[in-house]
Amino acid sequence: MLELRQLIVAGRRIAYRLREGGLPTLVFFPGYASDMEGTKALALDALAARRGLSMLRFDYSGTGSSGGRFEDGTLALWLEESLAVIDQLTERPLILVGSSMGGWLALRVASLRRERVEALVGIAAAPDFTEWGFGPQQRAILAEKGRLGEPSPDGKATPNLLTQAFWESGQRLQLLPDGIGLDCPVRLIHGEADREVPLDVSFRTMRALRSADVQLNVIKGSGHRLSAPHEIEAILRTVDALLEPAP
Repeated sequence: MLELRQLIVAGRRIAYRLREGGLPTLVFFPGYASDMEGTKALALDALAARRGLSMLRFDYSGTGSSGGRFEDGTLALWLEESLAVIDQLTERPLILVGSSMGGWLALRVASLRRERVEALVGIAAAPDFTEWGFGPQQRAILAEKGRLGEPSPDGKATPNLLTQAFWESGQRLQLLPDGIGLDCPVRLIHGEADREVPLDVSFRTMRALRSADVQLNVIKGSGHRLSAPHEIEAILRTVDALLEPAP
């Protein structure tokens, strides 16, 4: 297993694993309350190893092996950490791969580092989920109590917790209303039966992207996780195709 290392970002201890190799460098962005040791991240790391490529995996503060409490995390903080690990640990060019909320962060990072990003893959990408994912009742609870759900006793990630601070941060970092000014190839992979991130979000993302090289792969019958063998294979084929030189 690759060595677990740490990078300090604004006083926060960010855990990462870096595979040394050739370029481009693959960078994986986990989803909400997920980490760099999930099925998709490990499958991509194995692909990088087979291809002799470098790959960076990391955990946001409060998740996985990183320090801090999950309830203190916001999208803005995790974006700051994402930019820091990329700026300090990788060389150009990059292929960014983001899962669910990680797809939102990957799109944000690509927009801020256009000159470094060669391509982007969104796996059930969930840009702007603070806007479309919460109804009036949930927003009222957030405003009154400051959170939905309860933090875990050890302060670690829980998918059932979302704070008002995170929600407000997400609202400030929306992408879809103003368009996404990327020109690189973008590949979106989405399950037809995804109940957490509606398929329409990927269609809206595709329309919002400025790039003319955008493809959406819809996997029939698949849900949100996209971690079954045939779903992982679809993700790896997508990344493999982006690694091939243009004819």
